[in-house]
Amino acid sequence: MNPLSSSDQANMAGEQRKLRLQVLGLNTVEAEATFDRVARIAASLTKSPLAMVNFINDERQMFRGMYVPPSSPDAPMTGGESNGIVFDLSSVAREAGNDYGFCPHVVAQGSQLALDDVFDYPRFKGNPLVNDMGVRSYLGTPLRDNTGMILGTVCVADVKPRTWDRELREGMQELTETLLSDFKLRDSLLAQQQELFSVFDGAPFPIMLTEGPHHLLRYANGRQGSAFGMVPQFSPGRHVLPTLEAIGVFNAMDDAFRTGQATMLNRASVATYDMGLPQDFNFLCTPVRTSPSAPISGVLTVAMNDTGQSYPGSDQQAFAANVQERFERLGAGGLPGGPAPGHH
Repeated sequence: MNPLSSSDQANMAGEQRKLRLQVLGLNTVEAEATFDRVARIAASLTKSPLAMVNFINDERQMFRGMYVPPSSPDAPMTGGESNGIVFDLSSVAREAGNDYGFCPHVVAQGSQLALDDVFDYPRFKGNPLVNDMGVRSYLGTPLRDNTGMILGTVCVADVKPRTWDRELREGMQELTETLLSDFKLRDSLLAQQQELFSVFDGAPFPIMLTEGPHHLLRYANGRQGSAFGMVPQFSPGRHVLPTLEAIGVFNAMDDAFRTGQATMLNRASVATYDMGLPQDFNFLCTPVRTSPSAPISGVLTVAMNDTGQSYPGSDQQAFAANVQERFERLGAGGLPGGPAPGHH
């Protein structure tokens, strides 16, 4: 058997990292207070005008934590100096391609990267980050989870050359390691969530959990699969569940995700795969957060059969209310939103 080429190894590592980020609920660009706070601390620690907590999958970089200085030209920089370049956080994208900046190099080499002056390195001098934001120096530290996998970086940058001394490099390493507790918590809550999903598995009506504004399928119980079709994990719901898209379920999920309020789609008629005949369902769409302070991360959708052919509607409503209550109680502790093993 031929050994994998370096590019194949890199692609495989990127796919594994993407899967881990999906499981942890981190494979999106939405800002999160914990990571923004770490970015601010990194900027303060190193007196740098730019800092990020950056997660990297096989397709893009996602800056879920970011610090840039005030947008006023007269405002002092973190280090007490004005650098002549004004950053505006509202205009800075929270994502970039994997050819942008220096963080992908940190992930690829698996070790800290300190560039005192980017212009001293021909391979880095022409990077778009240098031209777009005037970056001249950079310090990036691998961000490892509690399993040892590198998920991205915690990095700082300046618009002037500077020396990243040993004390600063060690300080950034220690700061990065403080996020281990966050990853451990997410894994712990994943285990709790999987226990909760065991309740969903036996439910007499369809239940699915989706992630993000594009409603990627994270979990579906058996009834969901038999009624509306089995689909792969992390696939975009709108595209793989066309019958639900046609009757407006994903529009209701859009409303729940956008407003943060539970949304009900009443008496929507759809022919299920197992019955083959049109049946009326009430779809309850409940927004889900990764933690009380985090943005909405997904939607829990429960489809309650309203035809009365199989089981009493009052039982469905009671079960749905119980599911919603237990899910929200778990989410109040920082639900990361991961799939139960073996379900898709």
